[in-house]
Amino acid sequence: MTEVQTSPTAAPAAVGPSGGTAGTRRAARLKEAATGWLFVLPFAVLLIAFLLLPMAYAFKISLYRSTLIEGEVFAWFDNYKQAIDDPLVREGVVRVLVFGLIQTPVMIVLALVAALLIDAATSRFSRFFRLAAFVPYAVPVVIGTLMWGFLYSDSVGPFAWTGIDFTSTGTVLASLGNIVTWQWAGYNMIVLYAALQGLPRETYESARIDGASEVQIALRIKTPMIGSALVLATLFTIMGTLQFFTEPLILQPLNPGAITTHYTPNIYAYQQAFSFQQYNYSAAISFLLGAVVFVGSYIFLFATRKRSALQ
Repeated sequence: MTEVQTSPTAAPAAVGPSGGTAGTRRAARLKEAATGWLFVLPFAVLLIAFLLLPMAYAFKISLYRSTLIEGEVFAWFDNYKQAIDDPLVREGVVRVLVFGLIQTPVMIVLALVAALLIDAATSRFSRFFRLAAFVPYAVPVVIGTLMWGFLYSDSVGPFAWTGIDFTSTGTVLASLGNIVTWQWAGYNMIVLYAALQGLPRETYESARIDGASEVQIALRIKTPMIGSALVLATLFTIMGTLQFFTEPLILQPLNPGAITTHYTPNIYAYQQAFSFQQYNYSAAISFLLGAVVFVGSYIFLFATRKRSALQ
């Protein structure tokens, strides 16, 4: 009897549930991941080039000190210690904190009231008031501040008849608060209004059937339901307040005695760098301010985590 030998054949490739081989699926996943990274690449390059690298360089020079004899000398954290002990830095920080404690609630309340009123208005008037409230945000900060500087002027301003010097030492902080609120309340209003537009209308109708007034609906239903948007708007306002810089710098020529070169920490750091060439000390002040902004923002988010969906 002749034994017939058969040659072994290759086992069929593993086929997945979708009909493709494991290698094909792996290649598809790699291609999809590569496509995603290609979309992220331009942003990553800009982030590294214009944020991370400058921050790293600023931190590096903040650890040095310039001397006439030895030039750049490694000083560890001496610049940071000097900034913490500097009474002008502490004065600016206290002023900014007082400004934020007053201006932030005022802005958020005004933005919330405007958003609630626009949300309750008819569609035609809603569009008009929404645009009117947002227009100040569209005006560049420098132009808006210059405009208010002319309005505050005691010679050509329309408020000169009141006899109030809006740029004096006692009133300039309130005047700056008015500019910031005028500039940014519309932005916060849009954030809150967008959140209101996402709420289910059935809830309002049920409340109206139960006899709730529009004020009760606004305060007891709408406002609690947009807690996340309120926290987000407040957080952005706090961060912007702690970086207070442009408005007082633009108004400074109107009354240099009221808005000093150390009026805010940012202005003080700017003056140290570009007026006195103390770049190392200026970088240290900037990093300390950044740490304050980060810690303050984290504390606020931690304190409000139960009232919002933000984690």
